[in-house]
Amino acid sequence: MMRYQFINAEKADDNASRLCSLFKVSRSGFYAWNKRPASQRQREDKVLLAHIRSELESSHRSYGRPRMVEELREQGFQVGYHRVGRLMRENGIQAVRTRK
Repeated sequence: MMRYQFINAEKADDNASRLCSLFKVSRSGFYAWNKRPASQRQREDKVLLAHIRSELESSHRSYGRPRMVEELREQGFQVGYHRVGRLMRENGIQAVRTRK
């Protein structure tokens, strides 16, 4: 949840209990979220992101989302355009466009 992520980021500056009451979430819910391990999807996204970054460097930052999906599928990953696009967008990964 976005509220929990914000509380986690700001708890160093302010009391977590106060932030929980401010956002109307329970303290126990926040701490349960904080201790919960990463989901299967999050773990898979981290692996995919590592492969996206390595393919991007090997292509000299010329691969965009469509070609990146093709490369990942050739490596055996079952990925879609939206997922790869989301991962690239969230991590600020863009192809460098050059003119001939």
